[in-house]
Amino acid sequence: DPNAPMLARALHDAGYATGHFGKWHMGGQRDVTDAPLITEYGFDESLTNFEGLGPKLLPLVTKPEWEEPLKIWEDAVRLKGEVTWMPRSEITGGFCNAARDFIERAKADDKPFYVNVWPDDVHTPVFPSVENWAGTKDGLYRAVLQEMDAQLGELFDFVRNDNELRNNTLIVMCSDNGHEPGYGQAKALKGCKTNLYEGGIRSPLIVWGPGFMDTGAIGSRNTESVFSAIDLVPSLLRLAGVVDNAGRDGEDVLDTLLGESIASRVKPVFWSRPPDRRNFFGYENLPDLAMREGKWKLLCDYDGGRPELYDIVADPSESRNLSTKHRDRVSDMTLEAKTWWESTWRRS
Repeated sequence: DPNAPMLARALHDAGYATGHFGKWHMGGQRDVTDAPLITEYGFDESLTNFEGLGPKLLPLVTKPEWEEPLKIWEDAVRLKGEVTWMPRSEITGGFCNAARDFIERAKADDKPFYVNVWPDDVHTPVFPSVENWAGTKDGLYRAVLQEMDAQLGELFDFVRNDNELRNNTLIVMCSDNGHEPGYGQAKALKGCKTNLYEGGIRSPLIVWGPGFMDTGAIGSRNTESVFSAIDLVPSLLRLAGVVDNAGRDGEDVLDTLLGESIASRVKPVFWSRPPDRRNFFGYENLPDLAMREGKWKLLCDYDGGRPELYDIVADPSESRNLSTKHRDRVSDMTLEAKTWWESTWRRS
């Protein structure tokens, strides 16, 4: 629903120039060809890829042994908007260049700006440049990661080397989920992308903004605070001075993002597994729901069955199931998780 409360629209209505450059993932390519345009969600301008409607960059891919590059997701050409074909290994640079041009125009117009730059290079299929081709999944992943880093770095340098932008811009970098097996790793954490163990849902977050950060926190790592991407919305709105009365699920954790606090969100965090991926990446009969409350993490099925309970602070690898030892806690958290899930699917 394009009329749902949106961070971009709230900022746009407050006078911000708003742009989205990169993956969108709401309509396009698969079986949705009539989704709203990205600009209907509060963005002045957009440039996306194969899973979004509107102007887009589509990838050409190649391997050392191929004579000619191959067009993938070619069917996305039909999805409303001008199409530019370019090597997949350079597309993040295309998004970054568009974002830089957008920022320069906003600055010239003396307008604050909000920009999404959402690359998908490290999402399979991974295709680094032929010059950096590697023979293994992990080698290909690392090559793509390095090339993406260099392309993002040019945009970050543009901000960092402009004193006005450097001191009045906040950059938040995060990931949507854990690794796909073979591409990166979760080390001691259990699980991977598509499941609800820590290897699938615990993801990195980097915040940069020397004009806003607590100076004592610059360069430090916070390993204590717990919150979700949904908490970024009210936090960024407060940073922008925007009054928000939308009744969101997210909580304001701006002080934590800026290194002034180590407070976590107050309410629990809930997750649901992709419904078509109960058996995936070698995992069988995966739990449907998860809930994090303080140091406790619960996993269970939609009906509350097969509960698993972990002290996630003491046991981040989820190796010691404490469900039989803390039955009352399991009962309470299971009820909360089921109630949340039922309210979510009924609302949708």
